[in-house]
Amino acid sequence: MYKIIIKRYICLTIMQDALNYLYNIDPYEGAGLIFGLLAVIFLVKENIWTWPCGILYVAVSFVIFWEQKLYMDFGLNIFYLVLNIYGWWYWIHGKKEGEKEVPITHSSTSTMIYTSIACAIGIIICGYLLTKYTDASLPYWDSTTTILSLAGMWLTTIKRIDNWYYWFVVDVLCTAIYFYKGIQLYALLYCIYIGLAISGYLAWKKSMEAQSV
Repeated sequence: MYKIIIKRYICLTIMQDALNYLYNIDPYEGAGLIFGLLAVIFLVKENIWTWPCGILYVAVSFVIFWEQKLYMDFGLNIFYLVLNIYGWWYWIHGKKEGEKEVPITHSSTSTMIYTSIACAIGIIICGYLLTKYTDASLPYWDSTTTILSLAGMWLTTIKRIDNWYYWFVVDVLCTAIYFYKGIQLYALLYCIYIGLAISGYLAWKKSMEAQSV
């Protein structure tokens, strides 16, 4: 009887803490969590709805990143907005005659090498500029996630399977950064993204193999 009472007390305490946390959630973080998850889930499934959900995610993220002084993430979302609009258009109009949808393809080795070099240069330059001219928090880490995200986003819009490599690295880094900055819901979101990046790669690989049959 005593053990049952203790277990019930613990369960009620956990539920109360969870409800208090949900009650105090920043509405922008909550909206970002929902739209961000939907965008990636739809992306894994190659569903066109990934783009409108991505646009809504970008919209609420503007507010969060500005308040947290994550200026590179704020700037990144301007490009995200443009690329989400372009990706939406390309997935509808980019397919060739006779194709039901834009096919998934690999980037060439030379493209991957040049992209990696460009990312490294971009990270160094952006990190230096943020350190010298702004009060940005975590300037080089912020720059790393920004530049790699841009590369990943571009590869996503043109349906290159390599995009998932970039997203996996970005998701791991962002989970740590947002947890450190106290943006718990976004940290949770990117932790979930890690699993979705792996799932997305496997799903796209299977789809790409089916295309060649």
